[in-house]
Amino acid sequence: MKSLFDQVSHECSRTTTKAYSTSFSTAVKMLAPTIRQDIYNIYGFVRFADEIVDTFHDYDKATLFARFETDLEHALEDRISLNPILNSFQRTVHQYNIPRHLIAAFMKSMKMDLHKSKYHTYSEYQEYIYGSADVVGLMCLMVFVNGDEQKYNELKDAAMRLGSAFQKVNFLRDLKADFEDLSRTYFPNTDLTQLDEASKAEIIRDIEADFEAAYAGIIKLPMEAKFGVYTAYIYYKKLLTKLKRTPSMEIRSTRIRVPDYQKIGLLAKCYVNYRLNIL
Repeated sequence: MKSLFDQVSHECSRTTTKAYSTSFSTAVKMLAPTIRQDIYNIYGFVRFADEIVDTFHDYDKATLFARFETDLEHALEDRISLNPILNSFQRTVHQYNIPRHLIAAFMKSMKMDLHKSKYHTYSEYQEYIYGSADVVGLMCLMVFVNGDEQKYNELKDAAMRLGSAFQKVNFLRDLKADFEDLSRTYFPNTDLTQLDEASKAEIIRDIEADFEAAYAGIIKLPMEAKFGVYTAYIYYKKLLTKLKRTPSMEIRSTRIRVPDYQKIGLLAKCYVNYRLNIL
């Protein structure tokens, strides 16, 4: 039965999310059960694409990515795929009418990681962030508003700013690995081998502006999504605070993280704020 295969596919997406990101999977658990699986399905898709370009160094990544892209096209056209990650993703795409141009923009940015290692201009940087992060936020927003076009348009800009903020925090947190392991530098006009406090402060001010704009949209989200998105927002804000307090030299040499005990405290604080309706 197809329903059994879909169930297995969903479990694969859920397992992928939990295996690759404990923080994000915790936030997803705070979403309403009616939309939780669809966010797993989106995350599983974007994670697999990202893994191809970031970690499969012993293989022909360009060939693997081209094959994944072809399989994606067939999955969306045929409404089924023997790749369980793509099978679960296509179901979410069709259920919520996620625009194909969002998926295309994401795949374009992932493909850029196969050959582009430096972003010299702000426009190049913005194009990459739009495809790698902003559109993922918009895919999730399509699920959150459940097809309400007016609500989607109202929250679209805030969702993009939140996606940008998350991605830029990741860039700063993973600066060492991106530069040393992948020879990539995303921040334009910044010599990461010589990252100083002034350059770091400029990057952080940009991220803080994104977070501020994003919060205005979070408080307007449907109840099914608000707590989960707010939880992720608070976690990344905490991570940014730690990066802000960490000397630039240390950021260049180590990966900054939020300890598990602090994550538990943040989750408790988020829940209290949510229950008291003081987001």
